[in-house]
Amino acid sequence: MSDLIAKTAIDKRLAEIVEPLIEGLGYELVRIRLMSGKHATLQIMAEKPEGGIEVDDCAAISNAISAVLDVEDPIEDEYALEVSSPGIDRPLTRLKDFDTWVDYEAKLETSELIDGRKRFKGKLCGTEANEVLIEIPEGTIGLKFEWLTEAKLVLTDELIAEMLKARKDAGFNEGDFDEIETDETPNEDVT
Repeated sequence: MSDLIAKTAIDKRLAEIVEPLIEGLGYELVRIRLMSGKHATLQIMAEKPEGGIEVDDCAAISNAISAVLDVEDPIEDEYALEVSSPGIDRPLTRLKDFDTWVDYEAKLETSELIDGRKRFKGKLCGTEANEVLIEIPEGTIGLKFEWLTEAKLVLTDELIAEMLKARKDAGFNEGDFDEIETDETPNEDVT
């Protein structure tokens, strides 16, 4: 398992528990993070092998995972479970993601300095062997996948347009939903 899917020791342990379950339901684990704070949150991103995920899919995954985590009890403190899609400006966590999103802009971060820098932003050019190819102003470079600590798509107009087109092609139609009602009553100053 790549460190981009599960970074910390607890994330890796949780992934070992939930990934077979997620795959058994017909989905793929994209990322898992146990985030601490005032209230801990276990964030799980998943999608169908061909991409995409709907709210009902997230609910099915959440229900199945909740049952297993209640039995396994790997998290000592209380936490909230959050199952979601990777989103438009998604994290890139698997080598195949860099081939899927060729020609889109991405931000990559490495664990070590590469030619004096750790951060790279540019157009994805796919993969070659175990390297991620990215076109930066200096030219196209290859970064070994295992060097990466963070990778995500950059939210651009092109990416948003492509996602909207994909939703429309998948049968999403705004006319299928109720109109938003607004209160047209003007606000009156109360003195």
